[in-house]
Amino acid sequence: MDRFDAITAFVAVARAGGFSAAGRTLGTPVANVSRKVALLEDALGVRLFVRTTRHVALTEAGKRYFEACSRVIDALRDADEEVTGEYRQPKGDLVVTAPLGFGQQHLQPVVHEFLRAYPQVNVHLQLSDRVVALVDEHVDCAVRIGNLGDSSLVARELGAVRVVVCASPDYLAARGTPPDLAALADHDCISWTGLGPHRVWTLTVRRADRCTDAQVPVRVRTSTTTPESALQAAIAGLGLVQATSYQVAPHVAAGRLVPVLTAHDSEPYPVTLVYPGKRLIPLKLRALLDFASPRLVQRLADVEAVMGRR
Repeated sequence: MDRFDAITAFVAVARAGGFSAAGRTLGTPVANVSRKVALLEDALGVRLFVRTTRHVALTEAGKRYFEACSRVIDALRDADEEVTGEYRQPKGDLVVTAPLGFGQQHLQPVVHEFLRAYPQVNVHLQLSDRVVALVDEHVDCAVRIGNLGDSSLVARELGAVRVVVCASPDYLAARGTPPDLAALADHDCISWTGLGPHRVWTLTVRRADRCTDAQVPVRVRTSTTTPESALQAAIAGLGLVQATSYQVAPHVAAGRLVPVLTAHDSEPYPVTLVYPGKRLIPLKLRALLDFASPRLVQRLADVEAVMGRR
């Protein structure tokens, strides 16, 4: 048995969550991956995985062994990168993740610029509203929206976004502008699943010393599954819509939507660019961080300017 080959297969299964996924990652038949892991378990004299017909999970011994093996494999990968030049010039692959909407609207255009500026670097974008575990899933950096809490990640602050309420000029001309939260009862509203229950909106109430969230019942004229389609319904004059400031800003700038109830916008949610802390940062990642950070800062500042925050 090639011990390192078997350990590589074991780590791939643990990271991918299954033998089939690990086989695809390694470009190896599933039977070979399974055989290597079985030989490793025999050599160690312990079970590393609990296997069922639908699920593969690490045993307690497997968890400890995975942590140790991951450190070794990551250290060897860093050594390979250093020898092949990834610490001397920006080149190689990067995996970057971001929330779907923000990634499409703001990160992807910046990445396109970066690729033109750095022809030896390849970027794989993972746009998803799922919070990705960077180290476990081999992701180099991520855009995060919201408070990070306790985190071992290194963070670069980019700006902030808010949840706001808007409507089309035609709708407001026909139905009037709501002066306060109580007036929402007299208005048609548009809901989308990402902001919680269809018929309750969370809005901020500000007092002299504190801010609190108010759960406000609304009359939903139409609902949808994405913010983009909810915004299109609002532009069509079907009612008020609640969305994030970066999603709304292009339509506000074009005059298609008008912010309302601005005193009840949410508190700002920080936007950060995060990456795992490690002793050596490859130049490809450093280049992306230095290239993307100021451009994303400017994009978020432009959103704030459009929304009247300057």
